[in-house]
Amino acid sequence: MNQTRLRLGASSAAVLLALPLAACSDDSSGEDGKDRERTLTVFAAASLTKTFEELERQFEDAHPDVDVKLSFGGSSDLAAQIAEGAEADVFASADTATMDTLVAAQLTVGEPAEFATNTLMIAVPPGNPAGIEQLADLTKKAVRLVLCQPEVPCGRAALQVADVAALELTPVSEEESVSGVLTKVENGEADAGLVYVTDVAAAGDDLEGVDFPEAADVVNHYPIVAVQDAEHAELARQWIDLVLGKGQQVLRKAGFGAPTS
Repeated sequence: MNQTRLRLGASSAAVLLALPLAACSDDSSGEDGKDRERTLTVFAAASLTKTFEELERQFEDAHPDVDVKLSFGGSSDLAAQIAEGAEADVFASADTATMDTLVAAQLTVGEPAEFATNTLMIAVPPGNPAGIEQLADLTKKAVRLVLCQPEVPCGRAALQVADVAALELTPVSEEESVSGVLTKVENGEADAGLVYVTDVAAAGDDLEGVDFPEAADVVNHYPIVAVQDAEHAELARQWIDLVLGKGQQVLRKAGFGAPTS
């Protein structure tokens, strides 16, 4: 791994110490029982979970000797892990600001490529018991609002959209990723949460979504890149090619917008 290391804030470092790497593909053998000889490690924003799991299946079908290991979380936390030396071949972020920190630290190879866009939506429990109809309703004292932490892309976007609407949002808790926000709303611990359009779609009947016009003014751009000194550089390139190519159909179906560049 490149000896250059990124200096991140204290909150990210604390999260790093407490956060284990969450590999979603633990099985190292193929369906035919043969051991897979190579492991491709992909770090990706939590909002990409379902789409990247689908691409994992496609990639492994095309590469029977490869085990794709997916690690999902808040983009800033994943960047912190890479900066501290975590082994990863590919990094897919939910915003360009987080990606830029790794590029500046010379921990990436080549220029990051944008592969999707996303916007925020208000997630509420089925039936919308708190009667949330617009962004301004999230400021009501009786509404238990949950957001992502400010350093996480979905949290940063929430602050930006609140600024656009000239509102002050006061959450009852701030989570490390969109997954945490979704869990709080699904479990009835919150009346509403700000997540991505794609997260609400992926939740199915477990959540309902409330659109608000200000969301169009804050668009998240998702970049992907190979990590410096990746163990499997060629596989990393092939994964990125999949995301930028045939993977676009999977992303569009999940509700992601097309890349703008």
